[in-house]
Amino acid sequence: MIMYYSNPAREKDPHALPDVEVFYRTDAACKADGWEDGGGWYYWFCFPGCLPDSEPIGPFRTEKRAVMDMHEHYSTEWSGER
Repeated sequence: MIMYYSNPAREKDPHALPDVEVFYRTDAACKADGWEDGGGWYYWFCFPGCLPDSEPIGPFRTEKRAVMDMHEHYSTEWSGER
C-alpha cells in the first residue's frame, strides 16, 4: 500500500501523517469481496496503521490517475482554495 497526503502542502509539516492510501485490486479480489466495480487502482482516506475512514474510490487505470483524482476532488491546495 502506498500512502499520500491529500494536501501536498502538509508533507512539509513534521507532525503531519499521510492520510490517503492508494492500492491495486485484481478483478478476482474485487469479486471475492463483493465489490461491484472491477479491478484497478483505488484510494481511500486512512491514516497509517488505521482502518479506512471512507469507502474505496475507483477503479482507475493507473496509480497516477488515482492520485490525480484524489487531488482534484479533495485537496484544497491543488484546487486553489485556501
